[in-house]
Amino acid sequence: MGIVKGLLVAGGSGTRLTPFTSYTHKTLLPLYDRPVIDYAMKTMREAGIKDITIIANEHIGQIAKHLGSGRKGEKIHYVIEDKPEGVANALSLARPYIEGSRMMLYFSDNITSWNFKDDVAGFMESEVEPGAVFLAREVDDPQSFGVCELDERGEIVDIVEKPENPKSNLAIGGIYLFDSRFWMYLDSETKSSDEDFSISKITRLYVKQGEAVIRNIGKGTWVDCGTPETLISAGIMAMEGTISARLD
Repeated sequence: MGIVKGLLVAGGSGTRLTPFTSYTHKTLLPLYDRPVIDYAMKTMREAGIKDITIIANEHIGQIAKHLGSGRKGEKIHYVIEDKPEGVANALSLARPYIEGSRMMLYFSDNITSWNFKDDVAGFMESEVEPGAVFLAREVDDPQSFGVCELDERGEIVDIVEKPENPKSNLAIGGIYLFDSRFWMYLDSETKSSDEDFSISKITRLYVKQGEAVIRNIGKGTWVDCGTPETLISAGIMAMEGTISARLD
């Protein structure tokens, strides 16, 4: 049985949200009455995760000023990414705080109303490595996403990045649960390929081994708020109460 830690990847320079990200971090931009990062923190806290590592750029001090050392019983570790060098580099910088534990990997642009509490509890209680859990939703433009391929029983058999002829409209989101083998797979994939690393390389490994399940939220709430347009849309949803940064 093992603890589940959180890894919030807020790397990169946030170029899609300039000029705002020239002087603050993208996760501190407002969604109605709360900054973006509060929604990610709510998802982790709601799931029962109390040990959280956050990796971000030179504005990480602003994030630390906002979140501090966390709530009672929490540990928050802050890791600076001096310059954006891709996902694999960001993961390697945060690795000392996470390796050996199961984890929720959360890419900070994503916001969801899904509650991972049961999945995280299952990960904590499992005496064997529990594999992986991916969030998926129905989209109108699956060609723009990593898309699930399902068998006749509705179980995932592959994930295809931006397919020309998608076999489903179920897109994988930027929030995942992985067991502790994640780092072994990361080493394998980064050493065996000269191509730019993508998290889909690891998700496909879990899928091909039959050790991944998806949580299909249908057309439920999952927003990538990494552009001005989606940030506004997410803000409207927050104002209307569709999404919230407050714990019940």
